[in-house]
Amino acid sequence: MSLQFSPDHQWIDAADVQAATVGITAHAQEALGDVVFVDLPTVGKVLAQGEVACVVESVKAAADVFMPVAGEVVAVNEALRADPALANTDPLSAGWFFKIKVADPAQLSALMDEAAYAAFVQNA
Repeated sequence: MSLQFSPDHQWIDAADVQAATVGITAHAQEALGDVVFVDLPTVGKVLAQGEVACVVESVKAAADVFMPVAGEVVAVNEALRADPALANTDPLSAGWFFKIKVADPAQLSALMDEAAYAAFVQNA
């Protein structure tokens, strides 16, 4: 798994740009607290980079989940819809939110790798 990270605390695994996986980072999950509801996007929806894709609600707050890159939603994590706690226990794997067909792979180059994201979080 080769993750890249956005400044909005989303991660993307774009090893397959036809079905790149998107979720929230462990940092975002820790800041939110226990996730209790996820309003996932509709399959087929086309979203721009930075656009709100869905909403996650926790015991503390609700937060928007932004598109790390532009694309079309090709799948959603129905297991997460049924059990939002997956975002708490495993945000970087089982707790993924949706998959997208990346519209412009060049946008991936603007995202952070794991080391850069760790430094970003530490300096925030």
